[in-house]
Order: sequence, then C-alpha cells, then structure tokens
Amino acid sequence: MKRPAAVVLFVLCFCALGHAQVSDTIKEVSVTPGWGSGPGVFPHRTTFLQQRDTVPVWTDSLHRRYDWQKAAVLNRPFPVQSFILPAAMIAYGVTAVHNGTLQKLNSSAKEEIWSDIPHKPFPIDNYLMFTPTLAVYALNAAGIHGEHDFKDRTIILLMANIFANGTVFSVKNWSHELRPDGSNYQSFPSGHTAEAFVGAEFMREEYKDVSPWYGFAGYAAATATGLLRMYNDKHWASDVVAGAGVGIASARLAYWLYPKMQRLFGKKEKDPEKVTVLMPTYQSGTFGLAYVKTF
Repeated sequence: MKRPAAVVLFVLCFCALGHAQVSDTIKEVSVTPGWGSGPGVFPHRTTFLQQRDTVPVWTDSLHRRYDWQKAAVLNRPFPVQSFILPAAMIAYGVTAVHNGTLQKLNSSAKEEIWSDIPHKPFPIDNYLMFTPTLAVYALNAAGIHGEHDFKDRTIILLMANIFANGTVFSVKNWSHELRPDGSNYQSFPSGHTAEAFVGAEFMREEYKDVSPWYGFAGYAAATATGLLRMYNDKHWASDVVAGAGVGIASARLAYWLYPKMQRLFGKKEKDPEKVTVLMPTYQSGTFGLAYVKTF
C-alpha cells in the first residue's frame, strides 16, 4: 500500500470538515406573527423585523428585540459529536507512541517518503501553517465579513491557540519521542500541524455561513502543512494525525466557550424598556414630582 499515512491523514481531516459542515446545519424556523388573531386583535404586539440565516429576529411595539440565534448559541450544550473525530485522531497518535504495530506504520511511511523519493527539505511549512488564519483577516479587510468582528474573532483565536499550544508542549515533554531526523525528542505531537488546523477550523467557523469552500481551502492548506512535516522528516505520521486532532478540538472548544464567557464576564446590556424616572413637574400653578417606571 503506497503512502498509507498520507491517505489516512487526508481522509481523517476532510471527514472532520465534512462532519462539522453537517453538524452546523440549522433547520429553518417558520413562525406566523399574530397567532390565532385577526386584524384588530393585539394590533401592535408582534411584527416581523428581519430574517438572517433563516433564524428570525422579532420586535414588539416597544422595540423589544429577541435574537433567537444568539440565544440558541448561549444555551447550546457541549457538542460532544463534533469532538468525536478529533478525539479519535489524538487517541491514535497517543497509542502509536508505544504501540509496535503503529510504529511500524510510521517507519513504513518514512521509508516511502525518504528512501523511495530522495529529496531536500522544503521548509515552506513554517509559513504555510499560518495561511488559514491570515486568510480570515485578509478576507475581512477585503470586505468579505465572517461571523465575528475583529475583537471577538481575535479573542477566540487566542483562546484556541492557548488550548492548542498548552496541550502540544505539555504532551511533548511527556512523550519524549525522537524525531525521524534524530534532531531532538520533541516529535509528538506536531505543533506546526496543530497550529495549521486551529487556523483551518477558525476559517471554517468564520465563513461557514458565507460558503463552505472557505472551510475546504483552510483544511487543504492545513493538510498540506501536516504532509510537509513528514516530507521534511520532522514528524512521524502519528504525530501529524494527533496534531491535527489537537488543533481542530482546540478551535471548536474556543468557539463553544466564548459566548458563555461573554455572558459571565462581559458587560451586561441595560434593557432600554426598564426605565425609572423621577422628575419635577409644574401644572396649573402647582409644583410636584412625577414618578415613571416601565416594566
């Protein structure tokens, strides 16, 4: 079997992308305003304001707005299904550190890459790993806006990188795995691949409602980064698979946590409808106080 590790990485990564695209699909919600009422009954209670991504936003006569999409994100339970494949990729890499059969697969992949096709290292992977992340900011600068504004997406990206880098460097010290080129014992997991897949999932999340092709482009660049780490003899196949899993899981965790952090630690918005006013009045030669409170 030719280049089994490369095929495994390619299939796993695009399975993760495909699974995410399906799990993020939102079914259309259809609601008829003024249910059970005809003209003249509750005339100003509920009117349609706008519809975005098939999830409506409503307002009443007092301009109260309720964003169903935002509420759904805040109350969303932990998405276990979206973490199954990244967890399996990480588990595969961890198992390969001390499993003889999987280590033979690593050696076979290296032999095919280096013995069958002798070559010099091609260190473009040091830059390619940042391509998906930079592409998100470039697209926004060009006017193709993603899911979040500059501040929110930057915080999410920082959170994802903290999760990914914290995991990668902690595990590197534990695994103490020798690199294929023998340069040091920091092989498992691949930090370059983890960074690349953080960016790929970051790009997919930001632009999944614009076009799925942005996500495919990000994952293609990340997969190329992982394959180049093997091509340059810096990582075993299992290092790359695990690094991809760490990157995807870190980005998804950051996107799940950020709305909850905003709710807990962010500024509480004041409800413009709940107003209390105490003010002096003058009418027909008499002074007094007016007390107004809205509910």
